[in-house]
Amino acid sequence: MQVKGPAAKVAAILAAAAIAVPVIAHFEGYEPVGYRDPAPGAFETICYGHMERGVLGKRYSPEKCAELLAEDAVKHGIDIAACLPEKLPNKTRAAFTATAYNIGVGGFCGSSMARKARAGDLRGACDALMLWTKAGGKELRGLVRRRAAERELCLQGVREG
Repeated sequence: MQVKGPAAKVAAILAAAAIAVPVIAHFEGYEPVGYRDPAPGAFETICYGHMERGVLGKRYSPEKCAELLAEDAVKHGIDIAACLPEKLPNKTRAAFTATAYNIGVGGFCGSSMARKARAGDLRGACDALMLWTKAGGKELRGLVRRRAAERELCLQGVREG
């Protein structure tokens, strides 16, 4: 039986979030003690880059960090769904979810990645990930590696989809 309608959309978001979680975890890194993120205007951050309920100096269990990461991946998947076509390969959607986790939903939805995906140019949308390798005007090796991994995941989806 094939799932259709709203249930299919939810299933796609959940599947993509499950694929995105290890990518996000790898590139965000794990910090179980609350700290202030060095980015301008950033918040107290915990676990795998979670910035909503962190407390400076408080220690969080690995289980709580895994729970927050899963919740955050699903939330980002839901939030970017409005600016993407409904039908996307799971790995492509996962790559976009991981990117939105890093650059924010507004940044993602206003990007050429989202525009190209909506226009049906999935390969171009995947390639546009590589435009997001700078912070503070400087290209960062960590962001280059992250975007290359997200791009490869995105393209895997295109090839398999």
